[in-house]
This record gives sequence, structure tokens and C-alpha cells, in this order.
Amino acid sequence: MAERITVVVPVFNEAVGLPLFVQRLTPVMEGLGVDWSVLFVNDGSSDGTLERLKRLNEEDPRFTAISLSRNFGKETAIAAGLHYAAADAVILMDGDTQHPPEMIPAFVERWRAGYEVVLGSREGMAEEGALRRFYSRGFHALFRLIAATRLPRGAVDFLLLDRRAVDAMNRLGERSRFSKGLYAWIGFRQTTLPFAVGGRAAGHSSFNFRRLLHFAVDGIVSFSTVPLKVWSYLGLVVSAFAMVYAVLFLIRTLVSGTDQPGFPSLIVSIMFFSGVQLISLGVLGEYVARIYEEVKRRPLFLIGEEIGVSEPKQGRRVGDMPS
Repeated sequence: MAERITVVVPVFNEAVGLPLFVQRLTPVMEGLGVDWSVLFVNDGSSDGTLERLKRLNEEDPRFTAISLSRNFGKETAIAAGLHYAAADAVILMDGDTQHPPEMIPAFVERWRAGYEVVLGSREGMAEEGALRRFYSRGFHALFRLIAATRLPRGAVDFLLLDRRAVDAMNRLGERSRFSKGLYAWIGFRQTTLPFAVGGRAAGHSSFNFRRLLHFAVDGIVSFSTVPLKVWSYLGLVVSAFAMVYAVLFLIRTLVSGTDQPGFPSLIVSIMFFSGVQLISLGVLGEYVARIYEEVKRRPLFLIGEEIGVSEPKQGRRVGDMPS
């Protein structure tokens, strides 16, 4: 029986670049000698992406798609694609050609060698500016410092997952998802495969600084409780400092008498400790907000339309995640 491989591709307003992506992907998949299909996940696109996906399916039924009822974000689109994929192995990649389809045979070769998770590791990114690289490196350094899970250097959402790994990913029920951390967390036999990032076929990235910052906070909060615990240690340090200062102030008063109180130092102290309190409340709020999202138990995603696929037979509503 031939091996079955499904390529899952989240897309958002990719109508212009899809023809080039399909043109490059098709001969690569044909050359693998496997039973292959492509599952596009339309994440609430507002251009002609959905119509183009329908035409692709009419021309070749191996190109299928699901369309989410609205824009849920890339992390949720990935979860939806894995939820629907029923192949022996699943390849996750972007549809803007920055993840070169020509690398897929190397991924499959590693999979056939026994690896259950093959992670693509980017070697460079032509469109990435110095500031974005700086923030990216800073995030990874901070993540390595405070999180128990280790992210492979340069890992992106270009990877191959064995069926066992896909099933493991589908069992993870959190709503605030940081997929790069989840790939590492599930374990299994993993390897990395470096690749050179290609140029974008059309358009530009929808990840602005604000979204990237939110994504980074999601990653840290999802995989570390250090931001919560650090305030306890900071409180101990501040309390110890206050006690030492009180003793020194008492000794100075007994020896030299009472000084004129310093108004500037008083204001600075009040503002500093008020800031510390507000920051600690903000960190606590980030965790509480995610608890709030989890306990509502809403479906992770909703399907607006299915193109060439049927609902997975998993005994629950589409988009429901395990308890």
C-alpha cells in the first residue's frame, strides 16, 4: 500500500501567489511516488483566495480545502489542518513560497529513515530586517532561559509530522497555541533540516510588530510560569532592602537627629514601586486571561465551508478540542 502524505497549507489573502505555489509544489509531490494530497486552510481571507481554491479542486481533486468561518489566526488554522489530515505523514508549510517545496523530498527521506518529526530550520530571510532579527533572537534567548521546553534554533512552521505526532498534536487542547513550542513538547524522534528561505511570491507578511509581540507573549506564557514566580522573589528583595534601609535610617536618626525629608526621593520611590505593582498585576492578568479563554470551552475553530473533504470522524464536533 502506497504511503499517504498530506500537505497542509494555511492561507490568508494568498490569491495572487497561489498559482506559483501550486506550480512549484505539484511536480515535487508527483516525484515522491506516494499517494498525496494538499489541504489548504483558508483563514478567513477577504480576497479571491476561496474562489481560487474551489477552481483548484475542480481541476485536480487532490487539492482540497477547508474555509474557516472567520479569521482565527495562523496557529488555529494549523490546528484545523492537522484535525482534518488523515495521512501517514503531514507536511506543514506556508503557501507564499518562502518555504521552498523543493525541500519536501529531503523531509520525506528523513521520515523514511525513522524520524517522526522533521523540523525545518531557516538559515536566513531576505525580507527580514535587522530590527525583526534582533527581536526574534531576543525572544528565543529569553525562551531558552525561562522555559523547560527547548525550541530548535531557527525552527518555523515548515515541518513533517508522522501520524503518531499528528495524533499527539490533536490531543492538545489549549486555545492559546504556540505551535513551535508544541512541536518540541510532544517529543518523539526529532531532527532538523536547514533550508534557505525563499522570496515571497506576492504581497507582504501580515505579522506586524504588535501581532509578533502578542505571539511572543503567548509562547512564553504557554510554556513558563517563571513570569509569575519572579514577583515573589522580587518582593522578598524589596522587603529585605526596605528593612535594611529602615535600620540604617533609625541609626542615623539616633546619631544625627531628624533630617528634612527629601520630597524628590519620596516621589521617585512611590512611582517606582507603583510601577512594579502594576507590572506584576499585568503579568498576572496575562495568565488569568488565558485561564478565562480555556474555561469557556468554545470550539477552537468553526468551519464555514469544506472543499473536497469531509468532516473527520473523531466522535466530536469539528473544532472541539480534548478535555
